[in-house]
Amino acid sequence: MLDHVFTDAISALREAFQDALLDRQAFEEHFQVDVLLGDVTWETSYGLPGEGLPPRVVAHITFEWPTWSQTAYRRWYVEDVLEELPSIIVEIVLRVQRLGAAPDPRQVLAVLPDQSPPLGAEALTRSVPTLETEYGLDLDEASYAIEVTYEGLYELAEETLADGSSSLLDEHFAALGGWISSMLIRLGDLKLEYLPPDPE
Repeated sequence: MLDHVFTDAISALREAFQDALLDRQAFEEHFQVDVLLGDVTWETSYGLPGEGLPPRVVAHITFEWPTWSQTAYRRWYVEDVLEELPSIIVEIVLRVQRLGAAPDPRQVLAVLPDQSPPLGAEALTRSVPTLETEYGLDLDEASYAIEVTYEGLYELAEETLADGSSSLLDEHFAALGGWISSMLIRLGDLKLEYLPPDPE
């Protein structure tokens, strides 16, 4: 396994999701490198257990390791110089889908806070909701989905960079995993009209 602080953060969040008993969505995990710009991106999706496919509520998580973070990390690693803390760009999309009627965004936002709990030094900030409509081939029937995104920056403490055995990543991402789980439960408890899951 690659020994890098970015993959350490990924492992910490995976463990948090496992501890929260969330289901990883099959074929929804990607690890990508932008060969032109050099940014590294990890994407994954988790839902509540027993939801069927597709699940009614799901969280899409994206971690981005930008080139400037890699430059700062490499300079600290090679030259022991830390002018700025490397950071991970975090995006969490909470999605309610398989809906039989367009939801009221106010009802959804009423159960979601403006910010996440602190992730290290800063919290993730909520953006405006997005409503999606998908029509069938005959255009007579439609399904709906609503998404709410939280975005922010997670600065890596020097303690995390210097000591691979530091528990700081585990503590921060365990709290994030628990929070995502509780948000999915809140969304799943809303009285909304759902379509049946796809036949197995």
